[in-house]
Amino acid sequence: MPKPAKRSTGKPRAAASSAEALFKGYPAPVKAKLLALRRLIFETAKRTKGVGPLEETLKWGQPSYVTSETGSGSTIRIDQVKPAVDQYAVYFHCQTNLVETFRELYPGLTYSGNRAILLDVSDKLPDAELRHCVGLALTYHLNKRKAG
Repeated sequence: MPKPAKRSTGKPRAAASSAEALFKGYPAPVKAKLLALRRLIFETAKRTKGVGPLEETLKWGQPSYVTSETGSGSTIRIDQVKPAVDQYAVYFHCQTNLVETFRELYPGLTYSGNRAILLDVSDKLPDAELRHCVGLALTYHLNKRKAG
């Protein structure tokens, strides 16, 4: 299987990647929200010191965003919540304290265990909260190194 192309933290390229191909298969309302979330992740990475370029790939069949060049962060995945057709989620590594931290910072968001922020297709994207959470995930290892 070929290695996924590296993606810069700038505007995502128009060339089709395996993740981009996957987006085509989502129902239109979910696809629109996931693409907005994808833009938010790339924009946040670009604006966050120490993150560097993101690699967009597939992990567990889900669009995934990895700081493979700098190793600054924990992988972020996004996907429709199955079988719910009206929910999508941002997934984080369950062995980190990220979701626990998000719960303390943003008790108004909906969570799934210690691994995801759940979102409804009919709701407005909680932009500021998600940018902060994504920024924390993208600098998770960087912040642990500084603290340690």
